[in-house]
This record gives sequence, C-alpha cells and structure tokens, in this order.
Amino acid sequence: MPCGPAVSVGGPTITAVPPPKRHPYDQWAPDARALDLVGDKWTLLIVRDLVAGPRRFVELQRVLPGISTEQLRSRLNRMVADGLLTRQRYREVPPRVDYELTERSRELVPVIAELSRWGFTWAWGPPREGEAIDVGAIFRAVPGLFIGSDVRGTVELRVDRRSYCLALRPGAVELTEGTPEDPPDATVAGSEADWVAALGPESLRSALSISGDRSLADVVLDAVAPVSARPSIHAA
Repeated sequence: MPCGPAVSVGGPTITAVPPPKRHPYDQWAPDARALDLVGDKWTLLIVRDLVAGPRRFVELQRVLPGISTEQLRSRLNRMVADGLLTRQRYREVPPRVDYELTERSRELVPVIAELSRWGFTWAWGPPREGEAIDVGAIFRAVPGLFIGSDVRGTVELRVDRRSYCLALRPGAVELTEGTPEDPPDATVAGSEADWVAALGPESLRSALSISGDRSLADVVLDAVAPVSARPSIHAA
C-alpha cells in the first residue's frame, strides 16, 4: 500500500565524470575521488535530507540548522555542478527553486545508512548541549537500510504533529514526509522527548504509542536504532 506519490529523478543529462575540485585529494584511488565529491562538510547531510523528495532552499535551511545562507548556497551550487543534484526553477511569485537528488547521489543513500549504523555503534549518546534535535534526520537515513527480504507494509512514524511514512517491500524502503494518503499498517507515535528516549542509548520505547501491526512496528524500530549493534563499552 503506497504512502504517497513516488518521487522520480529527472533533469539534464549528467556527465560521466564530474569536473575536478578546487582542493582535491590528488590521489588516483576511487575512495579519494569519491571524497573529492562528498567529503565536504554538509554534502552528505544535504543528500540525506533530500531522500524523501525535492526541497526548496528555505526548507533545506530549516532541516540543516547551523549552516549559513552563503554556505548552503555555495554547497548546492557545487553539488549541482558535480551532478549530485538537479535544480528546477518555477515561474512563481515569490520565486521557487527545488533541489532534487540525481541517480548519482541516490546511490549514496545506502552509504549514509551504513554511516548512521556505524554512528549508532561507535559515536552515539544522549543529545549534547547545543545539538539541534530533529528526529526526522534519523528517519531520513532509513531508506538505505536493508530491513529484510520478506518485510512488507507501511509504517507511519509520528513525532508530535509531524509524520514520516515508510513503505517497506522486499529489499527496499521508501520514505515520504507528511500524513500518508492511505491508512498505514502500523503507526508509532510520540513526542519529540519520547522519540529521543526511544532512539537514545538506552532505547526506552515505553512512552511510544504503537497501533496496528505491532511486529512490523518493532522490525522498523529495531532497524532505525539497532541496539544489538552497540558494543558493551557504551555501558561504561
């Protein structure tokens, strides 16, 4: 059962090899070439925050606290030049410009998911003083995870009044933001504080409200915050 309209990647033809960076690693190695493109601050987070579909400049500013207007403009321009994003301008008042992932950058989604999983294992902890909290940022890494070859269904994750919908099918996960068009198979709801407790190191899920298919909801929660992946050193 779909959660909402599927997002397709469109735009101009992308060159096979992006233009060279101004400050490259200067190593003839595929990982160094990849880091030339995505190793700058904010780049991977911009990809993560476009997973659910295109966003306007001001929407990216909202989900990327800490980035200045000039930093965001510069990074988006570079990512368009590198073939990681397309930019669509609309003749509207006020002017509207949408940024969307290309096929090239969509292939980074599993990389971001694995980076998130690594972060849960080796870098996770309670929110630090001064850290912005956006539970949706954690959800946006889920489409790159392999949740299971036989898992099907839709799960709505509700944080206060904001909804995120995951459509699961064998080997793939699709994320849409906003209230689902059709009733989901399961809904997990809670306040921002409830979700921080559930996704934190102690994985305290008791405050979350789960309705519908409980087993499906548990599979998603275990995938979003894999407690079993965390080493015992976190208990020290």
